[in-house]
Amino acid sequence: MMEALLFPFQFAFMNNAFVMMLIIAVPTSLLSCYLVLKGWSLMGDAISHAVLPGVVVAYLLNIPLIIGAFCAGMICALATGFLAENSRVKQDTVMGIVFSGMFGFGIVLYTKITTDVHLDHILFGNMLGVSDTDLWTAGVIAGFVALVVLAKRRDLMLHAFDPIQAQAVGLPVRWLHYGLLSLISLTIVATLSAVGIILSIGLLIAPGAIAFLVTRRFALMLPIAVGVTAVSGFLGVYLSFFIDSAPAPTVILILTLVFIVAFVRANLRARATT
Repeated sequence: MMEALLFPFQFAFMNNAFVMMLIIAVPTSLLSCYLVLKGWSLMGDAISHAVLPGVVVAYLLNIPLIIGAFCAGMICALATGFLAENSRVKQDTVMGIVFSGMFGFGIVLYTKITTDVHLDHILFGNMLGVSDTDLWTAGVIAGFVALVVLAKRRDLMLHAFDPIQAQAVGLPVRWLHYGLLSLISLTIVATLSAVGIILSIGLLIAPGAIAFLVTRRFALMLPIAVGVTAVSGFLGVYLSFFIDSAPAPTVILILTLVFIVAFVRANLRARATT
């Protein structure tokens, strides 16, 4: 029995998948808390879809794909901010237009080139095929994002709750705004090889939403989000081996189930106190 349970750990590709999942759980969970509080969930979706043309252009220029992905993500974030500030159109509408336009542009570019990189691996990731380079890249990015978020957690929290008050007390609101967008772009780059463009948005929304339902203290949201993502990620990768499914969608499915449980629990507690 024990031998069967430990069987997945005998394969190097499974161990790499476990390590990758634990690495990307940290930055995605931390940023997820701020995105949920700030109402920026769609921003993460926009940037994740917008990196596709950057990946294709980077392939054409024969440069690292992560460079193209990051540049495209930043272009999307900056364009969204500029258009939202200089038009009457609401930010969510602008984000929908920008990310769908860039995603469509990326698909058109991809269909016009001959490449060994399968589109499914870009869109949905290939966690079982991550290399040592992917692990090191994700580790460095995850460490940098985590350090910045933890160092500026109070400033980012005030900016998320009340940007007007943050500006009144002298915080560099614009730097915090675009700094957070940069961290989102970097984190999506870190998750690109593992969960792909589409599923990365699940890791940037679900952990913060679950933590928000579990606790009302922001200081507890961060560790709860990281813990939930790490455990769900580990279980998702582990379970995918036995049910013969892709790890990334399985992880997202487990996070969705955890969210449903947290939602039902929160509603039951609210009814009990009324």
